[in-house]
Amino acid sequence: MAFASEDIAYHSSNAVYRVPSNRHEADQEALLGKPLDYPAPGLQRPEDRFNGAYIIFFCLGIGGLLPWNFFVTAKEYWAFKLRNCSSPASGKDPEDADILNYFESYLAVASTVPSLLFLVANFLLVNRIRVHVRVLASLSVSLAIFVVMAVLVRVDTSSWTRGFFSIAMACMAIISSSSTIFNSSVYGLTGSFPMRNAQALISGGAMGGTVSAVASLVDLAASSDVRDSALAFFLTAAVFLGLCVGLYLLLPQLEYARYYMRPVVPIHVFSSEDSPPRDAPSTSSVAPASRAVHTPPLGPILKKTAGLGFCAVFLYFITALIFPAISTNIQPMHKGTGSPWTSKFYVPLTVFLLFNFADLCGRQVTAWIQVPGPRSKLLPILAVSRVCLVPLFLLCNYQPRSHLTLVLFQSDIYPILFTCLLGLSNGYLSTLVLMYGPKIVPRELAEATSVVMLFYMSLGLMLGSACAALLEHFI
Repeated sequence: MAFASEDIAYHSSNAVYRVPSNRHEADQEALLGKPLDYPAPGLQRPEDRFNGAYIIFFCLGIGGLLPWNFFVTAKEYWAFKLRNCSSPASGKDPEDADILNYFESYLAVASTVPSLLFLVANFLLVNRIRVHVRVLASLSVSLAIFVVMAVLVRVDTSSWTRGFFSIAMACMAIISSSSTIFNSSVYGLTGSFPMRNAQALISGGAMGGTVSAVASLVDLAASSDVRDSALAFFLTAAVFLGLCVGLYLLLPQLEYARYYMRPVVPIHVFSSEDSPPRDAPSTSSVAPASRAVHTPPLGPILKKTAGLGFCAVFLYFITALIFPAISTNIQPMHKGTGSPWTSKFYVPLTVFLLFNFADLCGRQVTAWIQVPGPRSKLLPILAVSRVCLVPLFLLCNYQPRSHLTLVLFQSDIYPILFTCLLGLSNGYLSTLVLMYGPKIVPRELAEATSVVMLFYMSLGLMLGSACAALLEHFI
């Protein structure tokens, strides 16, 4: 029995995919605005009863970014642990002062560089390790790291501050790597679901940032010891990661999820009058382990997602350039008053909570409004226009500054407005880009395309974090 075309069919651990023989056919098989697949004989598309799958993906989105957010928002804890770097005894060493003053930049680099590397690894593992193994293993690693960090909260590190700094960076790198595997695997899984589930996952990530920011404010108000606050952070993250394990195990129990998680068969591979040969792959008779393992075709994916990839890189480049390295060092104009607002709550409220809440609002809007479209020229224009936010933040009361002495916006309302604009634009535009990516390719390539889209995102974050570290030294 012959194939209907000369397209090459590949078999993976959870899908069968092929490279379309022409562009018109690929466009016809794109998922955007169309049914995700053709119902198998005897199968009907079930409904997401009580929005169970939507809620699970939303919670998994929270768990995916909660570790990074808890690390970043615990700024007072890191300053407490690294206080010896600025003490009179050790402050004479410029390297010691550098560790404390630029800790956020180092933390961002330790997060984004491993993330980028492990995205490449996950792309290669898409067809070699089943998605549930990647998800559960990454959650377990993150959970173990947070247990270690919770133990270190009560350990006196004053005599080995630089050693603690190295451990913190190593933990951040490991958590970033495991979170990347988790996020890209779950995001790739949503590529087989209707687009609203990808929106739920992405919005959940913003909710994770909002939850961590609220937790920071509550702990600051209720606890006078930053160690208690940090312990609450890390234990909360550990509990929620354990909850994510349970929710992910619950997902395949839903009829709606089982329908979209079943193995994918090639679309229009066989001619209409022919039936598959006896030795052809069958989703019911061929075990995943017996299928040939191939790396997904990277070239067609990159070509198809080039425009969206540029938008993703530039969007996250600008965001990482400003948040958190620049925005967390903008101080209130009347900091010397000693009020709780200026000395304790300003950064947690106006930077972390405000940005994450604005980001969440922007992402949630995409559930109802999806403009501009994936091929619109307006989308890259809007992404590039965000570069105007960089000088706006630099002209606020950023401290310390030795080269750029001009403070143009001498009111606390300006950085608040700029942070809202940064969060809203990041949430709305980045969610559109990430939602569109897996939907402009055939379903067989959706999971691999999801990994590529996250690679674009991580590349932008890495470039933005690296440039932020340089920019801080030139201000």
